[in-house]
Amino acid sequence: MKLNSDDQTLAESKILLLYIIDKVGKPISHNELLELVTSIVDMNYFYFEQFLLDLIEDNYIIKYEQDSMQIYEITPDGKNAINLTIDIVPGILKLEVDSKFKENLDTIKDKYSISAEYSPISEKSFSIRCKIIENNSIIFDLEADAGSGEQAKKIVENWNNNAAEIYPKILELLIDNK
Repeated sequence: MKLNSDDQTLAESKILLLYIIDKVGKPISHNELLELVTSIVDMNYFYFEQFLLDLIEDNYIIKYEQDSMQIYEITPDGKNAINLTIDIVPGILKLEVDSKFKENLDTIKDKYSISAEYSPISEKSFSIRCKIIENNSIIFDLEADAGSGEQAKKIVENWNNNAAEIYPKILELLIDNK
């Protein structure tokens, strides 16, 4: 996206961002929104952030913290603004957004629903955090320590690749009355 002082281009970009947030239909995290928008339209990170701030200042979207994530949601004013201004977005651009939206949203939601990361505590100790997030709410969150960087990497990789099998086993072990 090449932006200059052209007010029409700036307005189109903000409306497009608002349109995408509205199409999501529910609150979305900052990372999910950034990845979704940049996968659908040609918008760099700095413009994205500026447009987001402008939309918050204009009360078209709200930002709040949930489970240590920044969450964005469209306001009634934002919905009204889309209804009044969507016609300035060229039809071909709107069609492109509509056609890429569903596929890209599903891919991003899958990516962010299961996550694991590790960080060093000391030379021989690493903290690991494995999570499952559904509808912007953490439904499973496990923190553990590993004795080596290699063990921590293996745990993170195993969780990211096999969480669908591991999670039910953990629940079963926690529920079992042995």
